[in-house]
Amino acid sequence: MEVLPAAILFDLDDTILSFGSRQQSLTLVAEKYKAELGSMTPEKAGCEIERAFVEFWADEVRHKAWRFNLLDSRILIVSEIFAAWREFAPALTPEVAKEFATEFSNHRDAQARFFPGALETIDELRRRNVRLALVTNGAADVQRKKVEGFDLAHRFDLIQIEGEMGFGKPESRAYTYAMTTLGVEPHETWMVGDNLEWEVAAPQRHGIKGIWNDHLSRGLPPESPYKPDRIIRQISELLA
Repeated sequence: MEVLPAAILFDLDDTILSFGSRQQSLTLVAEKYKAELGSMTPEKAGCEIERAFVEFWADEVRHKAWRFNLLDSRILIVSEIFAAWREFAPALTPEVAKEFATEFSNHRDAQARFFPGALETIDELRRRNVRLALVTNGAADVQRKKVEGFDLAHRFDLIQIEGEMGFGKPESRAYTYAMTTLGVEPHETWMVGDNLEWEVAAPQRHGIKGIWNDHLSRGLPPESPYKPDRIIRQISELLA
């Protein structure tokens, strides 16, 4: 059995909290807009909008600029793709795009729940005296609401939210500040999360062990430049 470290830095979204399948949520919302979609099926619409989301968030600069306002980013993405579809589906107006994106955003937020075993794992790590930090990017109000709503604050020695701190992953300060606060060195620290750059590559550059949470069980992309120190599919595996 692997010896636990002195400290673990945890990501929040898609690591501790699950929001389900984004494409499935898009498809469910699209079902309500069958008439406006014309000849396009809700399944096809969900697939195409998901592809647009992936492309939008893949750009690092755009990601940093828009992750503080998720609703507006979703309205922008849906508006752009609906504009391209308006030639064969004229009912997909800018107003409908805003309505669609808002409904998707509400549905997505409502899906938030703990991954199976996540809360129990965190509590067990605390029982074993592992120092814990929650290191999450995003807007202060949005992320703090999740922390409070899911009763996480007292379970961590440090709650580090990008919008509150003024810096976030993959900036060096995101990792060094957390380690300094916890009083640990890189060689005795793990970082756990679903983003291969933020929670694997960037921490590894500081000497931290990067553990990738492959919660979708997709495996590493072909010819991936990333080399996680360990791959898990849920954080309860940390205790295995």
